[in-house]
Amino acid sequence: MNELTVDTALPVLRAGGVIAYPTEAVWGLSCDPAHEAAVMKLLQLKQRPVEKGMILVAADPAQLEGWVRMEVLPLDRQSAVLASWPGANTWILPAGVRAPRWITGEHSGIAVRISAHPLVAALCRAWGGPLVSTSANLAGEPPARTRAELDPRLLALLDGLIDGQTGGLAQPTPIRDALSGQVLRS
Repeated sequence: MNELTVDTALPVLRAGGVIAYPTEAVWGLSCDPAHEAAVMKLLQLKQRPVEKGMILVAADPAQLEGWVRMEVLPLDRQSAVLASWPGANTWILPAGVRAPRWITGEHSGIAVRISAHPLVAALCRAWGGPLVSTSANLAGEPPARTRAELDPRLLALLDGLIDGQTGGLAQPTPIRDALSGQVLRS
């Protein structure tokens, strides 16, 4: 397993690699959302169908430009979303022109989060845009809360790992629909 830093992770991601890193509550997997082969590799590693869609994580709302269409939300809904960030809040927003089907899956929206986790935010800032963020586990298995809980079968297939601590949340971030405010995952 290649031990990475934020800086050494960038060429791995540019080359279509998949990495593991700690997030707000669990360990996550990440890749370049614009790199179809990288996303397909990540989905294959997790044994997750593309139809489900992926979550993107970013360091600030400007990084989501083109990926989502925040401007189509009523102003009160825009305010609610923006007021929850940075933080452990994932919102389904209408997909933008940059969001390919391998990210949205069968949905017209895209799940996005502006992370307050220092490592995640630093990685997205260094990357210069959003990254895929999904739990580091095989489909149907519990997510890893510590590095020691990462599945060795999964680790063997990754291109690298950035070590660190999760943000200590007890549960993965809630997912809400930005148009309605409805909680889809609590």
